[in-house]
Amino acid sequence: MHERFGADPKVRVIAHDLDQPLPALAAFHAVVSSFAIHHLRHERKRSLYDEIYGLLTPGGVFCNLEHVASPTETLHLRFLEALSVRAEDEDPSNKLLDLETQLNWLREIGFAEVDCHWKWLELGLFAGTKS
Repeated sequence: MHERFGADPKVRVIAHDLDQPLPALAAFHAVVSSFAIHHLRHERKRSLYDEIYGLLTPGGVFCNLEHVASPTETLHLRFLEALSVRAEDEDPSNKLLDLETQLNWLREIGFAEVDCHWKWLELGLFAGTKS
């Protein structure tokens, strides 16, 4: 990240362990995550979504492109096969959770316009807007 954005005075790169609460930051119009949150314990995922909601300005959007749990083992194995990954080689740090639970959490927190905008097997793009 530093190599790509380090010279841009409008960008500040901050290293952070997502297992810890987010640092005090400014308010944002958008928070975007990609393939990171699925490594967290489910309880931490939920609290992180709440923290993100608190960082957004009214009308701000949260978008998350993420690995999500398949509803069945057969579909999970189909996903691994599509990626040419053997079950025994699956990433042990993955802590996958079903999409519906995560969408419901966003709604409970207060996000509006919550939806899954794209999904392919265990990959999904879901988002919500701060009301």
